[in-house]
Amino acid sequence: MSTKVNLEITDNEFLRQYECIVDGEMARIEYAQQDRKIFLTKLIIPEVLEENFSFKDEFLTAVFDNIKFEKELKVVPTHPKIAGFVRKNRIKYKEMLPVGIAI
Repeated sequence: MSTKVNLEITDNEFLRQYECIVDGEMARIEYAQQDRKIFLTKLIIPEVLEENFSFKDEFLTAVFDNIKFEKELKVVPTHPKIAGFVRKNRIKYKEMLPVGIAI
């Protein structure tokens, strides 16, 4: 499975997680929101979706776009893979980090 998919994400505010279902498998990012910041604390991607090398980046891009354009919050990526994504896309997401947070 290595084709690009059009991801539809859902912000499940009750469970405090972003969700994306592809081929019956759910990937999710757990978060905690405080003031004008959202802390991305856990990334869970089923193994079958992890095999698609672009899935993680597409999922994270969709979540970051939602946070940027819908919620207008600053992002604190506490999960190592999410921090790595921000590091890899530093130019695109640098302004989303709160003052004093360096990735």
